[in-house]
Amino acid sequence: MRVSADGDDAREGEGVAEGGGLTTGEVARRLGVAPTTVRTWDRRYGLGPEAHTGGRHRRWTPGDVARLERMCALTATGLPPAEAARLARRDETHAAAPGPPGGPGEASAPARGRSRAGSGLRLGDVRQECKGIARAALRLDAAALDELLLTSIADHGLIAAWTEVIVPTLQAVGRKWETSGEKYVEVEHFLSWHVSGALRRSTSATIADRPGATTLLACVPGENHTLPLEVLSAALTERGLPVRMFGGALPVESLVAAVRRTGPAAVGLWAQSRTTASRPLALHVAAMEWGVRGARRRPVVLTLGPGWTGQRAAGLARPAGLAEAVAAVESVLAR
Repeated sequence: MRVSADGDDAREGEGVAEGGGLTTGEVARRLGVAPTTVRTWDRRYGLGPEAHTGGRHRRWTPGDVARLERMCALTATGLPPAEAARLARRDETHAAAPGPPGGPGEASAPARGRSRAGSGLRLGDVRQECKGIARAALRLDAAALDELLLTSIADHGLIAAWTEVIVPTLQAVGRKWETSGEKYVEVEHFLSWHVSGALRRSTSATIADRPGATTLLACVPGENHTLPLEVLSAALTERGLPVRMFGGALPVESLVAAVRRTGPAAVGLWAQSRTTASRPLALHVAAMEWGVRGARRRPVVLTLGPGWTGQRAAGLARPAGLAEAVAAVESVLAR
């Protein structure tokens, strides 16, 4: 057994209490808010569960959670909490009110009360954590977002959290601003920044360099999408592998100088766009040599990101995703 964020007992890995319903801690994680926020909404605005079990324990039914999801959706638009709570209660009342078959009470009222995951994002069939993270990002709630991201990484492991939780949420946010006149650019930047911070906080201290066992990571010139490289750096660090991270838009001369100075076993080059991916540059790096005569070495070059699609060449590795990139580096170091 474990104790959830609000002090309620729950089985490990489950949010449904033995008496039925969700604990406050599990509800908070689903909504992307702190447990104290849920309790505040209960105390101030009467949005608590309809029924309590023995003592002070709260058990939230699907209807209770739907009411809170509506509250989240309304506050995400900038509506003051008191007004959002009033509308959430009103919508619930309207949704439950009977109406003539086919009439307004049946067709339109439920539509108003139905939750859109509190985010307005088209997330599809994804892990529940995606919805909580999306809500926290839309509210620009830094504390809740950090907690949710770190919990996801701790629960699922870095690779699974990135692939199954973080990436789907980032993609949903990207679609949102692309289809809404770029109204949500600040949300995308906010989410990306906090993902970057969570990656750094979830891994151990930098691994000391080992000659011939270091991986160099950089974006190609003109490319500034560093987040995929940051997660690869974190995944390698998590496995005790030394990494040198150079980030966005590293000039050609600087990239070549860094490779010559460090003699890495592998070089990962990220390109988001085909206009930035440079096959001649990748081949040039792959052909660089160092070491004593008779024992010269070359790096294995990993071409990372969608920009390299269709740019395959002998001597260039093309991992399909994060797990494959980590495996490729591990394979190089095992030689």
